[in-house]
Amino acid sequence: MSAVRTDLQIDRPMVSDGAALWRIARDSKVLDLNSSYSYLLWCRDFAATSVVARDADGDPVGFVTGYVRPDRPRTLVVWQVAVDAGHQGRGLAGALLDALARRVGAEQGLTTLETTITPDNSASQRLFTSFARRHGASVEREVLFEADLFPSDPAGPAGPDDPHDPEVLYRIGPLTGLSGLTG
Repeated sequence: MSAVRTDLQIDRPMVSDGAALWRIARDSKVLDLNSSYSYLLWCRDFAATSVVARDADGDPVGFVTGYVRPDRPRTLVVWQVAVDAGHQGRGLAGALLDALARRVGAEQGLTTLETTITPDNSASQRLFTSFARRHGASVEREVLFEADLFPSDPAGPAGPDDPHDPEVLYRIGPLTGLSGLTG
C-alpha cells in the first residue's frame, strides 16, 4: 500500500470491496453501472490491474478498474475511475491512476494506457490528458465505438431519444519510467 495522504491508502481491491465499488460507481451518476456481480468478479479476477483507495477505517472511497489487453500485453485499459463525492477535488483520481500505472508498469512493462471517454465527460478528459502531461506522453484520440453500436432501451433511464454517446478511445504513450513515480 502507498499513502496518498495520511488518511488514505492505495491498495489492490479484494472481493469484499466489490459491493462498495458498485455503490461508488452507482453514486457517481456518470459511469455506466455494471451489475454488482461484475464488480465482485472484477475484484477477484482483475485485482492485479485495479486499485482502490481506502479511508482510515479501510473502507473504499475510490477506485480504478483496468485490464491488460490480451493482444497488446504492454497496454493497460482503464475501465472505470470513480471517487466518492466526499473525496473528490483532492487529486485522488490522479493518484489512483498514477499508482496503478506504476504498479502495472513495474510488473508487466507497461508502455501504453488506453481508456474510452464520452465527449460530454470533461472530468475524465481532464484526468487522462493531465496523466499524459505528467508523464510526458502523447494522447491519440479516435472514436472507438459509434453511438449506433449501443443498444437502445426505450424503458431505460436514457429513453429512446437519448442514446448512448460515442466512446472515444484515448491512447496515451509511450509511458516510460513508471517505476519512479510517486503516488
